[in-house]
Amino acid sequence: MVQAANGGGDPSMWGSLPDGALERVMVVSPHFDDAALGASHLLASYPGSTVVTVCAGWPAAYPDPPSEWDALGGFQSGDDVVAIRREEDRAAMKVLDADPVWLDFVDHQYLEKRERARPDQIADVLATVIDARRPTAVFVPMGIANPDHELTHDAGALLAVQRPDIAWLAYEDHGYKHIPGMLAWRIAKLFRAGLWPTPAIVPVVEDHARKREAVYRYVSQVPPLERDHGLAARLDGCVPEQHWRLAPPPPGWERLSER
Repeated sequence: MVQAANGGGDPSMWGSLPDGALERVMVVSPHFDDAALGASHLLASYPGSTVVTVCAGWPAAYPDPPSEWDALGGFQSGDDVVAIRREEDRAAMKVLDADPVWLDFVDHQYLEKRERARPDQIADVLATVIDARRPTAVFVPMGIANPDHELTHDAGALLAVQRPDIAWLAYEDHGYKHIPGMLAWRIAKLFRAGLWPTPAIVPVVEDHARKREAVYRYVSQVPPLERDHGLAARLDGCVPEQHWRLAPPPPGWERLSER
């Protein structure tokens, strides 16, 4: 396990996490591949971490013909997409020495907008996993540019307020964070809401080859990610994985949010 050295003064004012915060890491992933894309170095650095995939459930029926995204991944009518993607996730998590947990919420591509879960519903189920796994730090996506990412983030934000005994952090959504303005929008929104996002010192060992190996275990996702997200360019560019601490402002600093 990687350790950080703290300087004098209040370590939290300089990006450090409390002692023991990374003892038991949990990463919450909207879809099967998001944790590997946005937090592989974290997971590989803290073996045995839990990865909770929110949208890992089966729809009442798959579209026929398949959705554009699924078709790009090679799926055909009659394929059990979720079952295949769960096996891909199992293989990727084995590369990262992480423990997968799958929730039964459904990917938005299979649902009408009115059928999608609410953040509080996701938070309730996620809370039961947190109680069972007892993480010391929970990493949620920043939650941008995709409905499932936003829902997962919002669920995490609800729990961050309810469970201040846990260190709450956000990882940047791979690919989506490069869309102009999206990351800035989320940072500004969190700032105004009083859950200040602050770059955190999260010691990791960067192993880009291992990350690539994990990501490419999601065989069905490589073609659509390459077409829409420039997957190879991002991996070849060794795009950094940045983590943000989600916590209320220091006492007396609240008025900064009003400026």
